[in-house]
Amino acid sequence: MSQEPTLVAGMELVGEFEGSGYREPPQLVCRPDGQIVRLPGLLYQVVRALDGMRRSEREPVMAKVAAELSRETGRDFTAEHVAFLLDKKLAPLGVTTHSDGSPPPPTPRKDPFLAFRFRLAVLPESVTWVLSGLFAWLFRPVVMVLALSAFVAGEIWLWTTQDTGAALWSVLSSPSSVLLVVFLAIASCAFHEMGHGAACRYGGVRPGAMGCGIYLVWPAFYTDITNSYRLGRAGRIRADLGGVYFNALFGLGLVALYAATGFQPLLVAILSVHLEMIQQLLPTLRFDGYYIVSDLVGIPDLFKYVGPILRRVVLRRPEDERLKALKRWPQVVVAGWVLFLIPALCLQLGFLLVNLPQLLRADWQKADLLLQAAVAADNPALAMTAACLQILLLALPIAGLGLVLGQAVRALIRRARRERRA
Repeated sequence: MSQEPTLVAGMELVGEFEGSGYREPPQLVCRPDGQIVRLPGLLYQVVRALDGMRRSEREPVMAKVAAELSRETGRDFTAEHVAFLLDKKLAPLGVTTHSDGSPPPPTPRKDPFLAFRFRLAVLPESVTWVLSGLFAWLFRPVVMVLALSAFVAGEIWLWTTQDTGAALWSVLSSPSSVLLVVFLAIASCAFHEMGHGAACRYGGVRPGAMGCGIYLVWPAFYTDITNSYRLGRAGRIRADLGGVYFNALFGLGLVALYAATGFQPLLVAILSVHLEMIQQLLPTLRFDGYYIVSDLVGIPDLFKYVGPILRRVVLRRPEDERLKALKRWPQVVVAGWVLFLIPALCLQLGFLLVNLPQLLRADWQKADLLLQAAVAADNPALAMTAACLQILLLALPIAGLGLVLGQAVRALIRRARRERRA
């Protein structure tokens, strides 16, 4: 005996994507694996009707859903129409079962281009909720104005009165100072993620788990802020900027401590926080700057528009369906982002190819000097640990840039092959 169709267990309805850059705002549902699925209005009505039937436990479900759709849309729907939508549209997305109640096919989570991979959750959602509540008050407007004003004042004092070059040289010659700076940089990264979670809680939505993993080749922390899609544009951008804002607060604390003690490793740690903030605001990779642009225009995945924008702007071909689905001003912003992204990646590739021999030679010489100094140090174990960390920091940028550009080239080649076959 066949069963009635249902939503996949754990599926959650989110609702309309507020501040959308699409001409017809999509409706959102959240799969049990955390993947957000965008649905057109009709399919979302089917899902919502199914959800209501599941809660009321009335049968037969197919006829009830068809009647509900007919009443909401003013069009005639039958149980056969609903079965078609379930079997051909919703079940393949992993949102519902098939019309006969059989489970949908496996729907592995799709990682977008240059996405964060190899995640390991460290703090569950319940702990993140509690911790983010401790800091959510920092997003009150008065607190933010005072904190950012103090940060600007600290920056002016720092850059106009302190010798950062001498401090950097002093720290690099001391293994214990290097380890302290690395520890403070890691703490700043962790506090950065707390900022994303606290911004979500201040906006009224639950942040997800916090953890760590690998972004390209760099070790990194992450916070699941999928629920920020429930917020409007301003709330999503606040969640995007929350990490950099907390970096500023962390740096402000270090400035105050340095002003009180004059301890030079703190000055170098402040510089590392600044570098993290600059990196996070870059819109080329999937750092915070990328998500700020994405949420500003209301388009979740900007990279999938690289090909259509290049064909439209550079090759002067007609707009494809993906571009036609966008509103005018988001399309202009995305086009500007693409036209900035491609030259930036090309310049980075050119710099890497031209200077790679010199960079590798310089890194090798620096690594050799670090190892020799570690062997001759009074505390070889501590010095060797610091030397290995510095060598790793020297190698990661080159490896990461090479991997980014390699993925970009492979993606372009695959896209060109698909279009040639088509």
